Amino acid sequence: MVELGHYVLYVRSMPPMVEFYTRVVGLEVVGTTFGGRATALSGGRTHHELLLLEVGDAPGPLAGHRIGLYHTGWCIGSDDAELVAAKARCMAVGAKVVGQSDHGISHSVYMLDPDGNEVEVYVDVPSFDWKNDPSWLAHPVRPLALDDASTKL
Repeated sequence: MVELGHYVLYVRSMPPMVEFYTRVVGLEVVGTTFGGRATALSGGRTHHELLLLEVGDAPGPLAGHRIGLYHTGWCIGSDDAELVAAKARCMAVGAKVVGQSDHGISHSVYMLDPDGNEVEVYVDVPSFDWKNDPSWLAHPVRPLALDDASTKL
């Protein structure tokens, strides 16, 4: 089996990025090194899924039509109530929510971390058998209303 192990982000300032990825996404700090200029974070699946490397002031991520990373996606739970809570935590740390989508197979909230990287937090729709039903690829992306978090997937 092959799975994504981790990714690494260069960041301007460590504290706001650690706060975002711990408070909003739900990762835990595993440890720091290089005099606090590197922080490893994990969701519990492996030793670290994210490594932050502080580089100070530098140009931010490219935006719009471009080549390169569009966003990262983090599965944060199993129902829309967890998305509502993540959205509230995002706004509480002053980060920006940039979208909400129903992908058929999953429900997602898109936000920008403090350095402007787009981050998707999502929950899978448990009734969708993605291993045996590839129709999710053709599912239209629809707006997601999160006003009623009591709706069960």
